[in-house]
Amino acid sequence: MDLGASGNGSVVTEFVLLGVTETPVLQSILFVTFLLIYVATVGGNFSILAAILVEPKLHTPMYFFLGNLSLLDVGCITVTVPAMLRHLMSNNRNIPDRSCLSQLFFFHLLAGVDCFLLTVLAYDRYLAICQPLTYATRMGWGIQRAMVGMSCVFSFSSALTQTVALSTPKFCGPNVINHFYCDLPQLFQLSCSSIQLNEKLLFVAAGFMGVAPLILITVSYAHVVVAVLRICSAEGRKKAFSTCSSHLTVVDIFYRTGVFSYMRLGSVKSSDKDKGTGILNTVVNPMLNLLIYSLRNADVQGALRRLVGRWPSK
Repeated sequence: MDLGASGNGSVVTEFVLLGVTETPVLQSILFVTFLLIYVATVGGNFSILAAILVEPKLHTPMYFFLGNLSLLDVGCITVTVPAMLRHLMSNNRNIPDRSCLSQLFFFHLLAGVDCFLLTVLAYDRYLAICQPLTYATRMGWGIQRAMVGMSCVFSFSSALTQTVALSTPKFCGPNVINHFYCDLPQLFQLSCSSIQLNEKLLFVAAGFMGVAPLILITVSYAHVVVAVLRICSAEGRKKAFSTCSSHLTVVDIFYRTGVFSYMRLGSVKSSDKDKGTGILNTVVNPMLNLLIYSLRNADVQGALRRLVGRWPSK
């Protein structure tokens, strides 16, 4: 299909992703940069997963959830970056409509689970700090797995609903997406039929998977702050705030970029700001999560050093 082709009654069967930039020199620089970030993020998260698995000290609910968040970061960056790297080094930037919808589905699936697990982690910190005597029973192994399982089920249902609903509108006009991956705002702009149902579904999903978790996170940490301020030991307060501040930093970045991505649904066309936000969502955030959540954690650093020490040397 020709770039930007449109026709009466014709149905779009593939889209064209313009990518991050069309400048050849920048394409080469960005290819190397994003490739290094991808390798570092995937390698770092798998190293942390290995450390959590082999280090008995890290066999706690908090690190179980952090391990799952590391898996989500690997999935999130893998859904978008390899395809972006291919487009940076290739003149063929076409993507079939089914592949576009598949990318959309997995992106929203992983982002949704991430959102729920951030809420679960806030609840975990609330129980550990505010209800320490009942923490072991309220956050048992079965409950941990159930929380992760329910997060996956809820997110899967939402992502599937959004994807199926998006396959209903017709795309018969321009097929050019001014972005480097397929997402709802850009596809809404290309639809030549009504998207009122899709916007309503997205609004409901935003309330259920965005606003509600944010309220729960806020309430949990409000209780945590009150409890920490009551701790007499300055060292105890510092340790509690250090753990919570890392989590809150990740939550802040996650919600800021997410809100900016979807609050511009009514705009006429995509801009380079959307690409920048997309890079933050899919490339920078997973890398920052790796640094903020785990590598700044003394227990994880110690586990990684011991893990490297076990590696047989030649």
